[in-house]
Amino acid sequence: MAQADWDLIIVGAGPAGLTAAQYGARSNLRVLVIERLAPGGQAVNIDRLENYPGIAPEKSGWEFAADLHRQAENFGAEFLTDSVVSLAKEGGLFRVKLEGGGERCAPALIAATGTSRRTLGVPGEAEFYGRGVSYCAACDGPFFKGKKIFVAGGGDAACDEAQYLSRLSPQIVLVHRRDRFRAQKALAGRVLANPAVQVRFNTRILEIRGDAQVGSVILEESPAGGKPVGPGAAASRRYEEDAAAVFVFIGSVPQTSFLDGLGIEKDENGYLVTGQDMATALPGLFAAGDVRSTPFRQVVVAAGEGALAAHSAASYIDECRGETYR
Repeated sequence: MAQADWDLIIVGAGPAGLTAAQYGARSNLRVLVIERLAPGGQAVNIDRLENYPGIAPEKSGWEFAADLHRQAENFGAEFLTDSVVSLAKEGGLFRVKLEGGGERCAPALIAATGTSRRTLGVPGEAEFYGRGVSYCAACDGPFFKGKKIFVAGGGDAACDEAQYLSRLSPQIVLVHRRDRFRAQKALAGRVLANPAVQVRFNTRILEIRGDAQVGSVILEESPAGGKPVGPGAAASRRYEEDAAAVFVFIGSVPQTSFLDGLGIEKDENGYLVTGQDMATALPGLFAAGDVRSTPFRQVVVAAGEGALAAHSAASYIDECRGETYR
């Protein structure tokens, strides 16, 4: 029989990975969670977790993540701080190669790596990262109290972060390249009603300028939201405006590079495709949370998928026990 270090390896410790760890350990599996950063994933950046069932609105994402981490450890899951370089399946085992050296093996693996922030890709963004350009309001917002702050994006994250920043400064400008928000209606409504947030639709940031720190942004306002216009229609307008900081929340990119070479099916945007049981087409490999192809990415969805992935992985492992791992 093939030998394994663990029964189940979970790559990623966001809400999906932490919930999977808890349910896997409760199923009496030897569970290892590999995470390169602090447990919690992007949930730690949530100022107030107001739409998770049973959670009081005053609880922060950081507190919520800490609770999930503690629960998983209490049930017996172990954690390793490291990055996964590559993944291979040999002799029925997944072999996880680590950046810190060595490898870990298990017959089942859950990919819960989530996503990374999408960037604007404009001049000045990379140059001023950490000097006025940020992707985390809770982390960097306090440095710009009372100053003029631009927020780019139109989804839940952009609206939530703009709300948070409005408690630090009355000069928040939220720019979105489309003519309406993609965020949930209740959240979008609060932003539109917030006197500290000026919303500019059909507007995008073309460039970020400054010296030692961000000093201004070049904006483009398109009356038609970037769509072709007919004769006589108003043309796009470009202008420069002072700014102390630019916070970017324009979507995410799935973290799946460690799966390259395994032939795992992905959708047109690079997210992992699974069945309803969270299983990919490769036996023993499951996916949960934001890295999975799903129409609705929320903390509560990620947690549910993590629980289901762990349940499916436990069933798969039970089938494999007593025989050579397939």
